Amino acid sequence: MTLTLYHCKDARSLRPLWCLEEMELPYELVTLPFPPRVFAKEYKDINPLGTIPYLIDGDTRMSESTGICHYLTNSYGPTDLALTPDHSDYGAFLNWLYFSDATLTFPQTLVLRYSVLEPEERRLPQAAEDYAKWFSGRLRHVEAALEGKDFLVADRFTIADIAIGYALFLASTLKPLAPLLTPNCLRYLHALKARDGFKRAQDAQST
Repeated sequence: MTLTLYHCKDARSLRPLWCLEEMELPYELVTLPFPPRVFAKEYKDINPLGTIPYLIDGDTRMSESTGICHYLTNSYGPTDLALTPDHSDYGAFLNWLYFSDATLTFPQTLVLRYSVLEPEERRLPQAAEDYAKWFSGRLRHVEAALEGKDFLVADRFTIADIAIGYALFLASTLKPLAPLLTPNCLRYLHALKARDGFKRAQDAQST
């Protein structure tokens, strides 16, 4: 059965794309213009939400980027990219997965919308500034967790690093957020971007 991932360049779908490359799984990548609900309206026939990512695996349909990474590691493992419930860091592992979207990426999407995506007359600089501050405050938790460490959990690279690493990568591409990245976060992001799996994901979305 072929795994099919619907994707937009450098969007949250980069998380599962990166995971697929790290696991060296075969997949079909369908790259769409962003946002697809505006520029590829037929896509809503596939994913009624019109959001990215969207994974199809047989009868399985998924639209949440970190959930897809978790699904891939559980369904196509075992793999060192995931932790099992008997691991002492399992709770922290899950917490980082949920934290990545609910706490870090959420304010980023509002900064992106109100400082970049909306037409000039609809942009809200105050909202973008407020959510940038929100992101900066939550980023302190990541900065502290990375003190003296290369990875977030288990002393190895896992999908927790993919999930959080993507949020940092996205921040680095947004003018209001890039200056907020702190030293440990920048060191960590630089190392993650040097991984072969990340480079292959970047190459895959560029073809």
